[in-house]
Amino acid sequence: MQRFLRYLTRTLIALAALVVLVIAGGLAYLFLALPRTAAPSSFQARRTPELLARGEYLSRHVTGCTICHGQRDWTKFSAPAIPARMGHGGNKFDLGDAGTLYAPNLTPAALGTWTDGEILRAMTEGVSKDGTPLFPLMPYENFRQMTREDAEAVIAFIRTLPPTQQEVPARALKFPLTLIVRTIPRPATLPETRPDPATDRVGYGRYLTTIASCTDCHTPMDNGQRRPGMEFAGGTEFRLPTGGVQRSANITPDVQTGIGSWTERQFLDRFAQAASMDDAASAMNGRQNTEMPWRDYSGMKQEDLAAIYAYLRTVPAVRNTVPR
Repeated sequence: MQRFLRYLTRTLIALAALVVLVIAGGLAYLFLALPRTAAPSSFQARRTPELLARGEYLSRHVTGCTICHGQRDWTKFSAPAIPARMGHGGNKFDLGDAGTLYAPNLTPAALGTWTDGEILRAMTEGVSKDGTPLFPLMPYENFRQMTREDAEAVIAFIRTLPPTQQEVPARALKFPLTLIVRTIPRPATLPETRPDPATDRVGYGRYLTTIASCTDCHTPMDNGQRRPGMEFAGGTEFRLPTGGVQRSANITPDVQTGIGSWTERQFLDRFAQAASMDDAASAMNGRQNTEMPWRDYSGMKQEDLAAIYAYLRTVPAVRNTVPR
């Protein structure tokens, strides 16, 4: 019996040592080998008038840079970005039990020591200047599908923002997200060209929809993953800073629960209505607001909105009634 107990003890000690080695090896891999990313490129974004104009257009009306990284006026319909506070950062994103995120300051006061290559890597690969992996609320998985020229334009525009000293709290991710977030970034190879809207309107609409991250808001999630077969079907919940809960709309071409009965004109007019609002019409006066940034997206060109509409008509129709 004593011999058996000694054998059992040695076996348990060996197993415990093996478990410790496996855990130590796994942690070493997570912190030494991950995140997977390449060294930042040495490119410098051009500052041509055309690129700056394109970068401002994309940042303010398509990719949402100035919405997430700015400050929004929640007293007005759709909480438009406050022009004087573009890029200041500080927006709080509550992940519930997973933790809390804050949008960083994008002005030169915060990014002045960053190279354009480091900004590009953060945008498209999800890794900060110091190697910290970014949480994918920053849509780098979508931005990695942006053309190099459009990414260059966004960076060129960001560099023109007035430098503002804005203290932004550090993120507070909870375990196991602190480890999982390290596994997500990966090197990116950006496409050189985007679809030509004149010959491939649906492809161009898909491109705009991707870099605008429409799927992220309009697809319900389960445990951090998009629910299969529910792309663009809506139902994602947003807890508004002013109180209440709003759910994203079903924008699939389902006739009964989506936008299948909408004409292109009705789709464009929905954005035009937001664009035409004056201060009196947009004042919420205590009414529940919406997370959907209609006022900012309404600055999109009509032909770009029409391309998005054309693409949405091609996605699978999903029957999904979203409670209001």
